[in-house]
Amino acid sequence: MGYYPRVRAKRQQADIRSWPEIEGPAKIQGFAGYKVGMTHVEMVDYRKYSVTAGQNLVSAVTIVEVPPLTVAGIRYYEEDIEGLRIVGEKWAPDLNKEIFRRITKPESRKESKLVSQVSEVHLIVHTNPDMVTGVPSKTPEIFEIRVGGGTVDDRIKYAESKLGKELTFNDFSSTGKFVDVIAVTKGKGFQGHVQRFGVKLLPRKNRKHRRMIGTLGPWHPDWVRNTVPMAGQMGFHQRTVHNIRVLKVAKNEEQDDINAKGGFPGYGVVRTSYVLLHGSIPGSAKRLIKFRDPARQQAPSLNDITLTYISRESKQGD
Repeated sequence: MGYYPRVRAKRQQADIRSWPEIEGPAKIQGFAGYKVGMTHVEMVDYRKYSVTAGQNLVSAVTIVEVPPLTVAGIRYYEEDIEGLRIVGEKWAPDLNKEIFRRITKPESRKESKLVSQVSEVHLIVHTNPDMVTGVPSKTPEIFEIRVGGGTVDDRIKYAESKLGKELTFNDFSSTGKFVDVIAVTKGKGFQGHVQRFGVKLLPRKNRKHRRMIGTLGPWHPDWVRNTVPMAGQMGFHQRTVHNIRVLKVAKNEEQDDINAKGGFPGYGVVRTSYVLLHGSIPGSAKRLIKFRDPARQQAPSLNDITLTYISRESKQGD
């Protein structure tokens, strides 16, 4: 019931609806990249209480290409009884003309005069899809990233120092740390009761049908409750996966270490920086994946992870 209503997401780009508080110096609390696909690696098991701790094991990993993000502006917020309210904006002097496919030109540029009123600072960033070949659309995606840590003055100084510049994944996180992955899952279209909820098939001798539920409910209450498994939209929902470990953060010159023979199905080849994530994440290939600082982290971060082998074999089924 925590996932109801199971309807289609409004758009392919997921929304980060909450941000955790962090300690330490001011930094960005999110990032974004394009899902490439999956492969497997051989690594030393870093989990302290695992039965294979310290031994080599083979594990599935997900590859996400993370070209740099460009900071187009800064947005200042004030918190009142109704939530966050915008009190000022500041835009970079030289904006990429491609982002005007998404927004209109900010002719009236607001600037926050009363710094004492500011309680939240967000960076307005946009992607650079022209740097990657796996994504057909070259129109940038625009979204906000919260600046956390330090005092409010530290966050303002950090944001102003990044205005008009590029952000890399290392500005957000590093190898061995946890991240929350927020994305829109693969769409499966309109599916029936059995496929959507996994209910039991009716007996073979049942009247007329088998792949349907036995009853819509009792006479009273005399309406069909929303807890009854019914056909409808399956997939293309926004989901958050907590505590995904970053196994590797690679730079541009290391892209040949990950590209599979013949490229990745539905994506092609990786041409810029990429990250390896332990396990699987939501979304299809080419979809924009957003990262956030972990909101429920319990296990400690690691300084180093030993990868002894990364599979580059063909994923074409040869």
